[in-house]
Amino acid sequence: MDNGSATDRVIQDLRALAAAADPGTRLPSMRELTARHHASPVTVAEAVRQLAAQGLIEARPGRGTFVAPRPDHGHAADLSWQTVALGPRLPGEEEMQALLALPRPGAIALSGGYLDADLQPAAALGAALARAARQPASWHRGPAEGREDLRAWFAREAGGGLRAEDFVICPGGQAALSSALRALAGPGDTLLVESPTYLGALAAARAAGLRVVPVPADAGGVLPGQLAAAFARTGARLFYCQPLHANPTGATLASARRPEVAAAVRDAGAFLIEDDYARDLTVDGEAPPPLAAGDPDGHVVHLRSLTKSAAPGLRVAAIGARGPAGARLRAARLLDDFFVAGPLQQATLEFVTAPAWSRHRRGLRTALRARREALLAALHRHLPELVPGTVPRGGLHLWCPLPGGTDDVALAAAAAAEGVIVFPGRPWYAGEPPAPHLRLTYAAAAPDLMDEAVRRLARALHGQER
Repeated sequence: MDNGSATDRVIQDLRALAAAADPGTRLPSMRELTARHHASPVTVAEAVRQLAAQGLIEARPGRGTFVAPRPDHGHAADLSWQTVALGPRLPGEEEMQALLALPRPGAIALSGGYLDADLQPAAALGAALARAARQPASWHRGPAEGREDLRAWFAREAGGGLRAEDFVICPGGQAALSSALRALAGPGDTLLVESPTYLGALAAARAAGLRVVPVPADAGGVLPGQLAAAFARTGARLFYCQPLHANPTGATLASARRPEVAAAVRDAGAFLIEDDYARDLTVDGEAPPPLAAGDPDGHVVHLRSLTKSAAPGLRVAAIGARGPAGARLRAARLLDDFFVAGPLQQATLEFVTAPAWSRHRRGLRTALRARREALLAALHRHLPELVPGTVPRGGLHLWCPLPGGTDDVALAAAAAAEGVIVFPGRPWYAGEPPAPHLRLTYAAAAPDLMDEAVRRLARALHGQER
């Protein structure tokens, strides 16, 4: 007699008894149920636990098990008043929810911003967290800005332009970015962004009440002349930039443009928020140093997250700036959530300073290359018109042009109906998109699924064209 069947019998019995009795009625004891169903006490306890979790029964220690109170459905709740009280929704909420939605069973994900489970160093992270949890000091309060040794690691990774005391540890890159926008600008101020740019940055900026102005960019990153003109025209003092494998386009700021961009920011007396999310996601060649490494006068605010390159559950990032800007960032993070959990900080430090981190990055480089090439090969076979003109040297995504006149949002919906999840290009623009695109992610699906995924996408696109 298997334990699962015995548990089901006890559950069905208790469910029937609870349905027929009034709330508060005492149910058979554990001993009675054990005898009635010839089941072990463990089996009966599991059945009670499951029904209690469903809110059907209540287990009262020392007194027994009782029928739980039933919800009152006699009065239909009227929540319409909340629409007036809350006012309009913040721009970007729906797009962010769609971006983070989990694919339905059977669908192939060519969207999302995190590594496939097969690429995550789960065993090494789990071992590090287990060790950290056993250390009593991990559970102490610690500095509000985060562990000094972990901040020192982020400072070294930033190229030496920032010190440990310039950084604050944050629960993920999105939290760091939101804090930076609120700390360095106020409602009504202007934020310059590359066009297109990270959807989460647009949402955070609008939530902070900032006016977002796009600056043209191409495969070599933001255009320095256009950036200087935007500073002069708007009076902006803040520019959000992804100089390495930008999301969604994969562009890397060209080496010849780096000093020109720095000069434009310096001449405007402005800050550049450097989102270095892809530092560990280079596939071809070597990544250039962070912009923060060559910033003597404190114009660059450096943001580095480990979530994209390790695992979604590793919500650890750091943001650093010199001078009063750094002080404001640290104060903003303190007001937001005091500090990041100590065990998570300790586990992160153990992981990134162990040989497992170097092994993971080497393996990830090989795996991302294989997946990128598999997706490109599938596009060449089934949708050659979607092959991007420039293949990014790293990151997680391909920025694929669509035929003129294609409705990218409608295509994404049609693709979902075919069982492949893609993301339209329109939400990544702060202004009107010049042409339709799809962002296709090659890190979220296995290489052997890429061909079928693109076949499904081709059916969706050709169905729209008819």
